[in-house]
Amino acid sequence: MTVGPWTPGEGGGEEKRHAPATLRNRDAIAAVLADWLPATGTALEIASGSGEHAVHFAAAFPHLDWQPSDPDPAGLTSIAAYRAEAGLANLAPPVALDAASADWPVDRADAILCINMVHISPWEATPGLFAGAARLLESGAALILYGPYTEPDVPTAASNLAFDTSLRSRNPAWGLRDTDAVKAAAADAGFVFAERRVMPANNLMLLFRRT
Repeated sequence: MTVGPWTPGEGGGEEKRHAPATLRNRDAIAAVLADWLPATGTALEIASGSGEHAVHFAAAFPHLDWQPSDPDPAGLTSIAAYRAEAGLANLAPPVALDAASADWPVDRADAILCINMVHISPWEATPGLFAGAARLLESGAALILYGPYTEPDVPTAASNLAFDTSLRSRNPAWGLRDTDAVKAAAADAGFVFAERRVMPANNLMLLFRRT
């Protein structure tokens, strides 16, 4: 049974969750991933949320093994339910993974994708993400972020400012992050910033490469 709409961090007893934004952004994200992901190998998705993205991308990139993950038990349950329904051979069972932790249950990946986590998590999760990715990825491998950000010298959309206020009212540790701060965290972990793509609804995709 699917319930909705749902935001990561919310509880509930039903299995499948529905995050409405996934239906709106998945094709646009997939178009960029087609340029940035490797042709084969394992793609680790951090903070997979409901699991809807994982199913869509595993279907879109059948030559990649897709490994979803999430720290939220409700998210893991939803991912598993969508995976069972989809029946995709290249979509692995979800694993419990907290980006801020120094102990990840995955020991290697050929690319890492993280959608809409950086602003819906304490800041510690972002340098934790880069530190964990540095342990898994080989030189040149991609770490890809998607979501809303603030940028120096780029006016922030009114809708993003309102979203930032809403996030911080829910949890003071959440909120839109400045891209310079994210790039600095990446550099500290051994990543170089490679590319920025402007996405619909005032979002960005950011590509980092392991040095």
